[in-house]
Amino acid sequence: MVKTTRYHYILRLLLVFLGINAVWYAAALLINMPILPSPFAVYASLFQFGFTETWLNIGYSLYRVFAGMLLALLLGLLIGLLMGRSMFWNRLLDPVVYLTYPVPKIALLPVVMLFFGLGEISKILMIMLILIFQIIISVRDGVKAIPGSAYEVLSSIGAAALHKFWHVTLPGALSVILSTVRISLGTAISVLFFTEIYGTEHGMGFFIMDSWQRLDYPGMYAGILLFSLVGFILFLLVDVLDSIFMKWRRS
Repeated sequence: MVKTTRYHYILRLLLVFLGINAVWYAAALLINMPILPSPFAVYASLFQFGFTETWLNIGYSLYRVFAGMLLALLLGLLIGLLMGRSMFWNRLLDPVVYLTYPVPKIALLPVVMLFFGLGEISKILMIMLILIFQIIISVRDGVKAIPGSAYEVLSSIGAAALHKFWHVTLPGALSVILSTVRISLGTAISVLFFTEIYGTEHGMGFFIMDSWQRLDYPGMYAGILLFSLVGFILFLLVDVLDSIFMKWRRS
């Protein structure tokens, strides 16, 4: 049953992929301009990339995404759990989160670069700043949704707070955390593109913009495909983690 479902999923992905390429090819024929090359020209350009250069750009991008997301997850998880389990901390931090969350974080890019330069730190911090508020709010609400009765058995046997956290709070919030990571991945990759335009010579964002400036449109679209493929693989990785840690939802 699981294998059949997996095959159906792969088949749907393949059909969507073929459908997108068919629409793309038709649009390229209709427009008939260099700004929209056919899929065949783009895939040919993709296979012409140097192996070392391609993996160097992908490696830099992955490093920035993982570092920014890891920081956001660690801090966001800590603050969200604190707010979800403590009325005092929720009252104290709730106004801070709600006042700063609506601020357009991408507009802070010049400020972050002024304080931290054009290097890796500013790029990682921008990803962290944009993701951390989503994580805080999602984790806090997920922890609050855990009924108090879920802790009663452990309380009756005198379990410590750490045991309650490990056996009830964390599993209860894990579903929300994984869902937030899924949403955050798309946001992180979008932010990464903007941050890699400035002050770097490596990364998929830099590669795409460099191809655009050189009027290498097949190379530009090939870079976009690679960027999308990286995001797709990361998204599948989250699904794998979900299948490992959330087996109880399918039992």
